[in-house]
Amino acid sequence: MKSLILFVFLVFNSTFAQNIDYNTKKGFAANGYDVVAYFKNKAIEGNKAFITTHDGVNYKFSSKENLEKFNKNPEKYLPQYGGYCAYAVAEKSNKGSINPKTFQVKDGKLYLFYNAWGTNTLELWNNQNATYLKKKADKNWESIKYKK
Repeated sequence: MKSLILFVFLVFNSTFAQNIDYNTKKGFAANGYDVVAYFKNKAIEGNKAFITTHDGVNYKFSSKENLEKFNKNPEKYLPQYGGYCAYAVAEKSNKGSINPKTFQVKDGKLYLFYNAWGTNTLELWNNQNATYLKKKADKNWESIKYKK
């Protein structure tokens, strides 16, 4: 009987489990940029020789060392808000696109931002009370993270 209950639970969970919607433009998180390199304050495009998958999302790295660091502790390097623009999540509860060269690592977390056509949302984030916007983005993300 316990086996049957466990089986039903697992089937139900896997059938109805929701997956977070990650920003995978160009087929990779962070538009193919090395998420470990951001923690060294560098925006470096990944190399096809160093690829891994975590939670169904592909990641590229600029070196074998960075790939190995990620594989040891992927949660440490994941972009916040599924890799969407942090400012758009905060202000519009929207999954906005990013410029992978526009980023911030703060309190051990990676935030990515849109930067094009004269709009740099990292500057807006920092000029409009980043602490408040982060709280707002955290709350908004909970309601949109499963929507495709």
